[in-house]
Amino acid sequence: MKPLFNNVIIKPVKEDKKTESGIVLPETADKKKQSKGTVIAVGPGKVTDQGNLISMSVKQGDLVLFKEPWSDDNKIKNENGEEEFVVSEDDILAIIE
Repeated sequence: MKPLFNNVIIKPVKEDKKTESGIVLPETADKKKQSKGTVIAVGPGKVTDQGNLISMSVKQGDLVLFKEPWSDDNKIKNENGEEEFVVSEDDILAIIE
C-alpha cells in the first residue's frame, strides 16, 4: 500500500509502560495517546498552493513518536492482520534515533 500526499503508514510498537518504581500502567492510564512506531510507507509529500512539492521528513524504517488518531478511520489491518495507522506527517512528533 502506498499512501498519498503527506500521509504515512505506521506500525505501532507495543511496549509496557512502567513507573520508576516498577508498576505497570494499563494503556487506559494515558489521557493523550502518544505511541512509538515504525514507518512502513510514506507518500510523496505535500503540494503547496504554488504547485511546489514539499518532501517528507521521515522515511521507511524510521522509528517515530506519533499522536495516535482518535478515530478508528485511521486504523488499517495489513496482510498479516496486524494493526497499522495512516496518519498525516503533521501527527509525527519526533524521529527516534
